[in-house]
Parts: sequence; structure tokens; C-alpha cells
Amino acid sequence: MTLIIFITVLLACIVIGLPVAFSLLVTGLALMVHLDFVDSQVLAQNLINGANNFSLLAIPFFVLAGEIMNEGGLSKRIIDLPMKLVGHYKGGLGFVAILAAMIMASLSGSAVADTAAVGAMLFPMMKKAGYAQERSAGLIASGGIIAPIIPPSIPFIIFGVASGVSISKLFLAGIAPGVLIGIMLCGIWYLIAKRMNSQSMQKASAKEILSSFRSSFWALLLPVIIIGGFRLGIFTPTEAGAVAAFYALFVSVCVYREMSFASLYRVILASGKTTAVVLFLVASAQVSAWLMTIAELPDMVTELLYPFIDNQLLLMSIIMLIVLVVGMVMDLTPTVLILCPVLMPIVYEAGIDPVYFGVMFIINCSIGLITPPVGSVLNVIAGVSKLSFDRAVIGVYPYIIGLFTMLVIFLLFPGLITVPLHWILA
Repeated sequence: MTLIIFITVLLACIVIGLPVAFSLLVTGLALMVHLDFVDSQVLAQNLINGANNFSLLAIPFFVLAGEIMNEGGLSKRIIDLPMKLVGHYKGGLGFVAILAAMIMASLSGSAVADTAAVGAMLFPMMKKAGYAQERSAGLIASGGIIAPIIPPSIPFIIFGVASGVSISKLFLAGIAPGVLIGIMLCGIWYLIAKRMNSQSMQKASAKEILSSFRSSFWALLLPVIIIGGFRLGIFTPTEAGAVAAFYALFVSVCVYREMSFASLYRVILASGKTTAVVLFLVASAQVSAWLMTIAELPDMVTELLYPFIDNQLLLMSIIMLIVLVVGMVMDLTPTVLILCPVLMPIVYEAGIDPVYFGVMFIINCSIGLITPPVGSVLNVIAGVSKLSFDRAVIGVYPYIIGLFTMLVIFLLFPGLITVPLHWILA
């Protein structure tokens, strides 16, 4: 009965258009009423405790770093380098979009921000060159969801806080699958581009490539600093966020000199608004998570899945199917915050590597960002490209098939995620 009340109230609130954060609070209150335990002080205390976590400080820092990079000229220089390297090939701008998305992913960790940045710069160029608009929009959106997988990833931070799994290990474990997904997208785009009648860019000279590399060097150095810092144990994810924000500001103001104090104010304001939304969502989820524990919902789910506990592959397949269905109708962050406390006990009991599970969980949720009926990244690319949502869905279809295929491959061969992590940590 408790599980039915939780799901019914949550879905009802979302259906009537209540923001997810408030939906979680209402759901928590409904569970309190059901448990005959209505206490506003406890509700407020859990709400405050939900955001009172040192690791969550990494979120505003990385959000600020991403905003500074877009405003300070780092993003456009990152896109310029792959354009010089592969832009002259058939369908070259598509490969540029994928490479740019992978590089941008290693800087900001936000799928929405990366998709908006890459789409605003590349989609008009792809349209002018005669690329199919739906396919171009779908490719940019699919490349954008690499951002939650390659470090620094804001969803990994939220998952780590919600589950207690090492955020640094999650970051490092996301590198290999993120790169493999990028390679897969390149393969699909290659097959699509062969049938396109599009213009190719003029091949850049060695001097132009060198000039572009010099210009983008300071921007490309940031992921090296962040990942190197994790590997060497120089700083934590939270400290890495501060380093990223300071470095991006230094390069934008002192090296590229494209950011003024007036634009800095806009950047801080925008990042503050984004951070407030995310942290309020995290805090609201803590209320529901605490009440779910009190109501023994994780134990109920464990009992339901217990018959499959001896078969890790079958159990992971069922869990991934559940996450997939939820991710199609709910955004990434609330999916993590709602399902993580429920699923982690059975994951630990089954002996599944929690880092591997975390990476699979985030990959699955990321695919949900480009699947209807919600698909927040789909909405972003539809807005940037001025295409209807339906046309964006048509464009993303072949890439979704590829992404689901990669998810199944990672499910069958977990070593593709765990072995590279052990190499990095060795």
C-alpha cells in the first residue's frame, strides 16, 4: 500500500504540472499522513539536511565553470579545433559536433548546456551546408548526452551523494564508456553521411590547424588538469569544481580577454539560478528518501527483486528496464534521487560493483534525455534548431538505437567499464 501511495501521488503531482521538487515534497507529506507521522519540523529539517552536503558544492562550481566557458570564448575555440581537423571530410561537420560534444563534456558536465552551446554554433552551419536538419539536430542532441558520462559529471555528483559511492571513482569510470559512445555515434553518422548530398568544408592547412590548436590550448588544458588531479589525488571533486571555475575565469579574462565584469555578473546570476533549481530538487528528494526509508520501501523493492539476486545479469537487466521506463517520463536528476535510495540496497546485496552500477544507471538516465515524451535535451535542440519536437524525435531515432545497443553491450560485458577504471587507478 505504501508503494502504491508513493507512486500514485508522485505521478499525479507531475501530471497536473507541479514542479518535480514540489511533487517530491507533496509525496513526502502524503507518506507522512499514511504513516500517521505528520511533523512540519521533521519535514523542514530533512529539507535543510538534503542540501547540507559538502560534496554538493561541486555543482555550483562546475555550473559556473560551464557558464564562464560559454561566455569567455573557450567553447567556440574548442569547436574550432575539430572543425579544422575533420571538417573537410564528407559529413565533416557531424564529426565536428561529436568531437566538440566529447570535449565540452569534459569541461561542464551538463547535457543541456553542452547541447545548447554546440547546437547554437554548429546547427546553422550544418543547415547551410545542406545537411538533413532532423539528422543534424538528432546527432547534436545525442552527442550532448555524453556530458553526464564523461567527467566532470553533475549527475555523477548527485548519484554519489545519494548512494555514498565514491564520486572520484564514478568520474574516472565514466571516461571509457563516454569515449566508446562517441565512437559509436561517429560510426552511425558515417553511414548516414554517405547517403547525404552535402557540401564539404575546405581542408585546413597545417598552419591553420596549428593556429587553432594554439588558440584552444588553454581550453583543452582544463580536462587534463581535472582528470589528472583526480588520478593523482591532488583534489576532491568539490575542489576540482573550484579549480575549474577559477581556471575558466582566468583564461576568459586574462588570456582570451573576452569576458567583462558586466558579463561576469550575468554569468554568476545564470549559474546561481541553475544551481538553486538543482539543489532545491536534491533537498526535496531527501525528504521523500528519508520517508521511504521509514516506510521500508527499499525493503519492499528488495523483496520483489530478491528471486533474481543470484543472477547478476538478469537482475541488472530488470533494474535497467525499470530505470529506462522511468527515465522516459522523468528528467535525469529526479530519476537518480528517487530510484537510488530504493535500488542501492539490492545492488549491494547482490554483490554488484556499485561504481559499475552507477555508470550504467547514469548512461540509462542520459538516454532518457533524448527519448519522448519528455526528453529535456530534445526540447533544447528543438528550440535551438527551430524544429518542431516531432521532427527532433525523428532525427534522433537512429542514434537512440545505437545508444540502446551500447547499453546492452555494457550490460553483457561489464569489463568495458570496470577494467579501464582499474587501469587508471593502478
